[in-house]
Amino acid sequence: MFDTFTRLDIAASGATIAAVHGGSGPPLLLLHGYPQTHVMWHKVAPLLSERFTVVATDLRGYGDSGKPPGGADHAAYSKRAMAQDQVEVMSSLGFETFFVAGHDRGGRVAHRMALDHPARVSKLAVLDIVPTHRLYRDSTRAFATSYFWWYFLIQPAPLPETMIGNSVRFWLEEKFGKAVAGAITAEAFSEYLRCYSNPATIHASCEDYRAAASIDLVHDEADMPRKVQCPLLALWGTGAPMHRLYDVAATWKDRATNVTGKALPGTHYFAEEIPDLIAAELQAFFSV
Repeated sequence: MFDTFTRLDIAASGATIAAVHGGSGPPLLLLHGYPQTHVMWHKVAPLLSERFTVVATDLRGYGDSGKPPGGADHAAYSKRAMAQDQVEVMSSLGFETFFVAGHDRGGRVAHRMALDHPARVSKLAVLDIVPTHRLYRDSTRAFATSYFWWYFLIQPAPLPETMIGNSVRFWLEEKFGKAVAGAITAEAFSEYLRCYSNPATIHASCEDYRAAASIDLVHDEADMPRKVQCPLLALWGTGAPMHRLYDVAATWKDRATNVTGKALPGTHYFAEEIPDLIAAELQAFFSV
């Protein structure tokens, strides 16, 4: 995976970020979701690299990136802090403005990045999410049932860490069991298992969710008068709960001024299920 890409570790001010980059053309940053790493893009990134300089990273706390202490208020895993890492990564590579596509947790980081660094993000694509504030503000039984880990992972340490650590393979198989059979390759799963078997990764990923339910909401509430100004593309899977529970595009129109959206055939893990379609949608959006 990523055999034609260059691998490097970039020292941002808050954490060291593991990254791969390759291709040529306008810069495009790809951010992964939970419980994955940059490897989730291994089928899409080579296709995008034909038109873009692709940078795929591990978010702080995930994969081979640094895992700083979260702090009493979980601020080290706020989407503001995680977005700052990625802006610094792109600066270190010489990219002052760039495109961003984020899936799941990466989409939440990208959303915050577009708010905090509007001069840096030219266009934004968010995959299979609606804004965090909306999810917690309007929590329903259907949401809590479909996304139970949003409430499980925010429990005080070491409860979720201990339970997940008891059988990491079982946890990952449960998560990825929702994907189309065969979409998560054995090689990719092995890499996810390697990274998530690190107790520090389990804890950091819980801190990511704890931040989402606390300090991220404070930041979001302070920014309610503001909207994302750059063009925003929302993509979501027809087989994922987000499609069933929300009008995804309409929800994003409450938080961004220029929104287009489309449902695609697949589950939450559609980047690994329908990589050709995902790449085509991103190429079309970022090429205009």
